[in-house]
Amino acid sequence: MKKTLLITTSLFLLMLVIAPTLKAQDEEGGSSWDTGLDIYSSYIWRGAKFGSGPAFQPYVSFATGGFEIGGWGSISASSNEALEMDLYASYSIGGFSIGLTDYYFGGDWTSYEMNHFLEPSLSFGIGGFSIAGYYMFLPATEATEDTPATKFGENGDMYFEAGYSFKHVDVALGAGDGQYTSDGKFTVCVISVGTSKEIPITESFALPVSGAVILNPSTGGFFITAGISL
Repeated sequence: MKKTLLITTSLFLLMLVIAPTLKAQDEEGGSSWDTGLDIYSSYIWRGAKFGSGPAFQPYVSFATGGFEIGGWGSISASSNEALEMDLYASYSIGGFSIGLTDYYFGGDWTSYEMNHFLEPSLSFGIGGFSIAGYYMFLPATEATEDTPATKFGENGDMYFEAGYSFKHVDVALGAGDGQYTSDGKFTVCVISVGTSKEIPITESFALPVSGAVILNPSTGGFFITAGISL
């Protein structure tokens, strides 16, 4: 087994190992499993649109203390499905959080060096303010007439985002390089304004709804998206 494939496989094994040992904590409310589905009018991520049509985004997670491990996916309801299936692990203490995400966009899942992106992250939040930094290690590429071959993790893209949550609105400013900008140079690529509310369905149930207006000044992309959470 390749060393890089072992990293992601370990996330699965870790979930299988810790679940039985934390049964007592789960019964006492010290740990929890969660699953759900978000449906968005379109999938916008870091100033770029993925796929076409509505996006269905399922998730499954397990949390105990400050530790969380889980899976998240997105599939667009069109022929351009823009498949994405991610695994992640994170640990939070106080306002700090450190995490690792494995992004998978289709193809042979076991071909780790060609079909996966690894991204460590670090974030901090206090009150309504938050700031986060990410570095995505890119997969290997084969040589072409114009570009040489690369090894897994030989290249990478940076992304930083700062945000503030007011009473009724959330604002965010993001900057990055590589895939996030038109020329690959580091610059502002996200200006976002969003809000959320709950629509009462019954006396005991309300449907969470969220939406955002997003501009990527680098590429000129402008998006409005909204979704519900189940």
